[in-house]
Amino acid sequence: MEKMGSADAQIEDLFVSKKPIKNPLVPVGALMTAGVLTAGLVSFRQGNSQLGQKLMRARVVLQGATVALMVGSAYYYGETIRGSKNKN
Repeated sequence: MEKMGSADAQIEDLFVSKKPIKNPLVPVGALMTAGVLTAGLVSFRQGNSQLGQKLMRARVVLQGATVALMVGSAYYYGETIRGSKNKN
């Protein structure tokens, strides 16, 4: 049982002591994606299918860029945290 308690304490220290790192570009990308999606849906509803198709393609590009930012920042900050642990 003692082993389990020390593992719990280590896990708790890992989450409590770390300040969350945020990438401000991810919410911006998500908002842009939602905006283009909304504009595309509105244009489809109004009967402008050519514009709607272009906006849906733009949404896919923005969504992919947002996911790439998320993955890239997670990788970058993961390496930064690992590097700081090795220095200590």
